[in-house]
Amino acid sequence: MYIGNCLNETAENGLFDRDFFRYYLGIIFFSGALWGAFFAYAIFALEPLYVFFLITILFALSAGSILTLGSVLIAVVLFNISLILPPIVSLLFIASSGIYYVQIILIFAFLFVTLTNSYKKHTLSRKSSSSMTLLKQYENITNQSTIISKTDPRGIITFANDNFCKISGYNKEELIGQRHNIIRHPEMPRVAFEDMWKTIKSKKTWHGVVKNRAKNGDAYYVSTTITPILDIDGEIQEYIALRHDISSIMSDKKQLFDYLEANKLSVLIMIQIEDYDVLEKFYDKATVEEIEKSFGDVILHLLPNSCDFQRVYHLGNGLYALAKNRRTCQKSQEQIEEFLKEFLENVKDYTVKLDKIEYDISAICSYTYGVIQIYEDAKIGIEKAIENKQNLIYADGLSGIEYAAALQNIETLHILKVALDDKKVISFFQPIINNETKKVEKYESLVRLINEHGEVISPFAFLEVAKKGRYYTQVTKIVLENSFKTLKVTDKEISINLSPLDIENEDIRDLIFELLIKNKEDSKRIVFELVESEDVKDFDTIIRFIQQVKPYGVKIAIDDFGTGYSNFERLLQYEPDLLKIDGSLIKNIKDNRLSKDIVETIVLFAQKQKIKTVAEFVENEEIFNIVKGLGIDYSQGYAFGRPEDLLKEFIS
Repeated sequence: MYIGNCLNETAENGLFDRDFFRYYLGIIFFSGALWGAFFAYAIFALEPLYVFFLITILFALSAGSILTLGSVLIAVVLFNISLILPPIVSLLFIASSGIYYVQIILIFAFLFVTLTNSYKKHTLSRKSSSSMTLLKQYENITNQSTIISKTDPRGIITFANDNFCKISGYNKEELIGQRHNIIRHPEMPRVAFEDMWKTIKSKKTWHGVVKNRAKNGDAYYVSTTITPILDIDGEIQEYIALRHDISSIMSDKKQLFDYLEANKLSVLIMIQIEDYDVLEKFYDKATVEEIEKSFGDVILHLLPNSCDFQRVYHLGNGLYALAKNRRTCQKSQEQIEEFLKEFLENVKDYTVKLDKIEYDISAICSYTYGVIQIYEDAKIGIEKAIENKQNLIYADGLSGIEYAAALQNIETLHILKVALDDKKVISFFQPIINNETKKVEKYESLVRLINEHGEVISPFAFLEVAKKGRYYTQVTKIVLENSFKTLKVTDKEISINLSPLDIENEDIRDLIFELLIKNKEDSKRIVFELVESEDVKDFDTIIRFIQQVKPYGVKIAIDDFGTGYSNFERLLQYEPDLLKIDGSLIKNIKDNRLSKDIVETIVLFAQKQKIKTVAEFVENEEIFNIVKGLGIDYSQGYAFGRPEDLLKEFIS
């Protein structure tokens, strides 16, 4: 027993493998027992089985080897045989010593088989031990990098690692014994969980992205793998779920929506890089993205120190957002506005510096203290600020105003659709007189809509709305067809308004040329009034259109000249035959000296260029006398006639 104890103690100290040492020790003692028995028999004439039995028993007691225990078994059996049949055994040994050698061979064969099996067991044991060690290391690594939980077959949490507790905000005591509903986000569709349970209950692995809600209400996203663990009978014993936090790679816009959903009372600030469209034209996409990132990275630093916003949401296209729960923000609307004014001043002093580029940033800010639809409010605030050329706007409630306007637009589009279906979109014509003769020489074609009550609706009520929908092209086609029809019932010129949107539309251009060819003899009485606007996207198309229609004898007029987007450069490009002076200048010409001077300048320029002029909004004789005195060629207004359904009048 002493030897066995020594082996145990030495092995526990890690100096060698105890069992494997015993295998070799067993071989030594086993061989020694055999050879000892042989020499005892040869020298002392002792019965070899007795000697073999004694030696193997001694080793078995001292070393405890499995192999020597096998030897003891053989020795005991042979010993008993020798006791029962000693004469026969003696005769056998005397008759032939070869039998002893056979015995030795058999014992060695037994030893070989036993050693082989034991070695295999030892090897498997070592491999199993090594595998368990590796498995433990893998488990530690996984625990450090993965969010792990286990549930029983009913879905009750039985284990949650530290990462699970960290991201969810719950401690283990709060999680163990609960269902995963504790972190379920209400926006996750029920059907997703039904699919998950259906999959894992069928003993298959489920993969998916899950949106969860932490204890503090914040949303987070995890890429999830859930696998059923089966027992030896193939029944589900538990489920193990491995998750990876992917919140950082979800879109900032999505995360902002989640934050606003969880924090109903929030301050929301939107920041837009001013003239972002110009930035996109100047630089390639990669450079623009670098500029955006660089500016986004410094926004928090450019805010006053007393601001406590923690994160910038990158919304794309030069737009950023800051959000803060109002309960933790503790800043009034006035304070936020002052902070943003200081921020905008800091932005003016900031320059984005890349490898070979320096770009001076300017920004526009919109902020809201709203409760509902604050994202929509702030977004519309940015649009309004750009539209009104402001750099800071308070946007509370703007979405409500826009919503009301949208409802009105929907109603207008419905009225327009009904009118188009019922052929109630028609053309009225207003006379244009020669200032020298006071006779009608032209008519301007003006669209009108007859509603279901028989009321005549002005284009100011529906035309701009129509431009945003699919009905505008239909309206333009009706106006063109009605205007060309009128050529057949009058010998006067017909003036038709065309917007850049009309001319840039290939279908409209095709219809115009079709009508010009069809009415070739009368086409010289057509005047196209080009409406100046910021909506022009393709000047080349417009200039090419002018060049293509002029051979038909068509005249070109520039409408509303003298205000808005009119400029003398456009005169050089369009080479117009007429200038229609904007009505806002004409109606104030009697009392506003500046208006009169502007009109006089336009007339003098036009006369030098041999361009005829038309005064719009001539509402009385007094205004007529002034415009005539300035040398304007034609007048149009209520003083000479209101728009009328000329086609109906001539037909009747």
